Amino acid sequence: MQNRDKLYGRRWREARASFLTMNPLCRICQAQGKLVAATVVDHILKHDGDTGLFWRVDNWQPLCKVCHDSTKQAEERRGFALGHGLDGRPIDARHPWHRGAQDLDDEGGGM
Repeated sequence: MQNRDKLYGRRWREARASFLTMNPLCRICQAQGKLVAATVVDHILKHDGDTGLFWRVDNWQPLCKVCHDSTKQAEERRGFALGHGLDGRPIDARHPWHRGAQDLDDEGGGM
């Protein structure tokens, strides 16, 4: 494991800038029908210094600072996101509502 300064050096700053150019909108806001510029590249799964996980682009998501500093932090503590899509359903497949919907499907009364 490398220390934080080595992970978040010049290579990261360049990768971050490139990623945000290609992914300019906050993923959480966008899922709620809002168009907000992303300013943070978030690691979906905590890397805890694991360089392999740190550099996996499929583990990155574009977020605005507000979502990163509040929504994402609360989500990590809770285990699922609270947001909902335009259809009113929770956007996070880990949300307990989806377990209830799955139970209905299993019983034949489903969605």
